[in-house]
Amino acid sequence: MRTFTIPAAILGAGLLAAGTASAQVVLTASSWLPPTHTLSTSQAKWCEAVGAATANRVRCNILPKAVVAPTATFDAVRDGLADLSFSVHGYTPGRYVMTQMAELPFLGDSSEATSIAYQRMFDKYLSKSNEMKGLKVLAVFTHGPGIVFNTKKPINSLADLQGLKFRVGGGMVNEIGKALGANVTLKPAPESYELLSSGVMDGTWFPAESVESFKIDKVIKHKTTFPGGLYNTSFAFVMNEGTWNKISKADQAAIEKVSGEAAARLFGRGWDSVDRRANAFMQTAGVTHTVASKAFVDEIRARTAPLEQKWIADAKAKGLPNAEQVLKEFRAEIAKN
Repeated sequence: MRTFTIPAAILGAGLLAAGTASAQVVLTASSWLPPTHTLSTSQAKWCEAVGAATANRVRCNILPKAVVAPTATFDAVRDGLADLSFSVHGYTPGRYVMTQMAELPFLGDSSEATSIAYQRMFDKYLSKSNEMKGLKVLAVFTHGPGIVFNTKKPINSLADLQGLKFRVGGGMVNEIGKALGANVTLKPAPESYELLSSGVMDGTWFPAESVESFKIDKVIKHKTTFPGGLYNTSFAFVMNEGTWNKISKADQAAIEKVSGEAAARLFGRGWDSVDRRANAFMQTAGVTHTVASKAFVDEIRARTAPLEQKWIADAKAKGLPNAEQVLKEFRAEIAKN
């Protein structure tokens, strides 16, 4: 994984002051993933950058375990159980509409490129809906392209999906599964090993990284990849709004410089790195790899086209009158990065 670069002047100031400056604000940072997971390490890198940027007037205390389950993370940060964390919008179905744009099929093959484009669209358009009221949104980002994994057989067509039970992360991916006629169930990612090893589920829809992170390599036998990914997942990295307001204006400005697009790049770049490692890992482990044919992709496009139109209609109803243009601009931004 490439190192997150902090400007030398900021880093130097942070190091010089670290021994003498007492922290004015200590952020309790929670993660529902293992400390070695790329999202946990990216959060820690952001915390290091904040300490350096504010001469340690703002620093993090990374908690040893999550304060709540993944599905309750946004509310926990809003309510002050933790000052800082990240989670998945789709873990609370129906609550977030605007962010579903980043979960549509075939958006891109790089978490970094998609995350940067998503952050730009969020800043320019999506944040105006105020769907995350009570939270300071530090960054939005996505994981790498979504893949279909299973324990039973190669998946070459929509017909091959039938009869299999898949764990999914919620949000748009759940709707994609239903549109394809697949049997999908919303469950948090950390439950995947138990669900698959016990036979409760036959497969899971994940980015490549998750096979290694959640130790499902011993049960997964087959994967099917799609150009641009079958789906994506929208994340937000957030801070309690009251805590944010306690930070001085000067330090808020310093934190903004390492948040937004810089943080989206940090999270996305980290994810791309572990996706590459996981793909090599699966090849060594003998996981059968099927690349979706054009005919298969065309089947999926036809089935999921109404989901894109529904998102456009829902976004317009939530106050985004130019939703079609925003989606077009989003795809163009991904292609540029």
